[in-house]
Amino acid sequence: MSTAELRSWLRSPDVKRFPYGAVVREYHSAGKHFVAPELLELLATVRELLPGLRGPWPHVQALAAFLTTALDKPDKRYDYPTYLALPLLQLPAPDDPVEQAPFARTRCDRLTAQLVSDALAFELAALDGRTTLLPQARPDAVVVRKRFRHGLRVLLPALARMSLDAGLTATEPVDLARQACAAVRGDMSYAERRAVGLSILPVYTMHDEYLFLRVLQGFETTFALIATHLRGAIAALGEGEVERAVHFMGSSETALRESSPLFSMLATMQVESFRTFRDFTEGASAIQSRNYKLLESLCRRPDPDRVESAAYRSVPDVRERVLGDQPTLDEAYRAMCESDVVAEDARKPLADAMDSFARTLLRWRRTHYRLAVRMLGEVPGTGYTEGTPYLRAVRDIPVFHSVRVEDGADHETADDHETTGAP
Repeated sequence: MSTAELRSWLRSPDVKRFPYGAVVREYHSAGKHFVAPELLELLATVRELLPGLRGPWPHVQALAAFLTTALDKPDKRYDYPTYLALPLLQLPAPDDPVEQAPFARTRCDRLTAQLVSDALAFELAALDGRTTLLPQARPDAVVVRKRFRHGLRVLLPALARMSLDAGLTATEPVDLARQACAAVRGDMSYAERRAVGLSILPVYTMHDEYLFLRVLQGFETTFALIATHLRGAIAALGEGEVERAVHFMGSSETALRESSPLFSMLATMQVESFRTFRDFTEGASAIQSRNYKLLESLCRRPDPDRVESAAYRSVPDVRERVLGDQPTLDEAYRAMCESDVVAEDARKPLADAMDSFARTLLRWRRTHYRLAVRMLGEVPGTGYTEGTPYLRAVRDIPVFHSVRVEDGADHETADDHETTGAP
């Protein structure tokens, strides 16, 4: 059916009328890894026509972004960004004007709320028997309830900042999830609904891959926000505005901390389900996360051996920024201290904020490692990486050199125990 609709569209192409629904249904029914060659050939034809198609730029841009992720496997350029459909999500970018940094929080709150609520909406639809999407290995009601509880912990702070929490009166996680999903859905624009709807192209038909994709997209949103705020903090120090830099660092730490329940959501994945769809994700690995590497390299310049490692060679655009002497917060703070322009007592709030952020990031890395070991064991990763041994090796890399991180990064929170399944 999707090929028939696409052939019909090609007879009179109009970017505003592209049959997204039919194409996405085909991807969902088979999984991206198993899409019929005939459909892939037709989509490649659409892409060839795209430069000559007329229409509103947002529609052209959306179709181009969709084709980028839909055709990544036949193009043999499948990787982490295309697996997550990041071109469709339009995250804050490193070349955005730094003056936009104060507004990135609102932009990323909206996207985080949309992604997490969509993950919960899928669980609700499956629980209610309203969907046949990704039918294999549905989790039981106990697991789904945990997903609602952890997802709401991410969602509710964002909804409060968006002033969408007034009607959230339920006390049971399932009922509260229904209310939260309805609130977010009712607040979304047409363009936002389209982007979220098109950004879920699982490689196979296992239920848990939906959650996996949305959680990783949520983390990418958080990393992009933090990278934007780090750039804002660096610019603020360059202008001698320490309080503004402190604000950006506090917001960064809050964003990372509020995203931590996403790990708990991931921990509810069924191990066998994860290992099944993972077989079809070869070529895509979190080591290819540009947003995380940008975050890391804005904190301080990576050590030479890390710059030359597969981690940075897998994100050549970020590596080029590092080699091009990209400014870092570490350097900006050190320069401020050496200049004596700002008194030591006035510098302390910034040092404290940097310390708090560093401890939260170290805890994030260690939780990531523990969860990866739980799901994979000590086996090679996808995307030609070393998997959990790599995560073990990089989990304690210092975030800053100019600020001493107080002991305590190893202290596990209650959430860490829940995430790793520890007693």
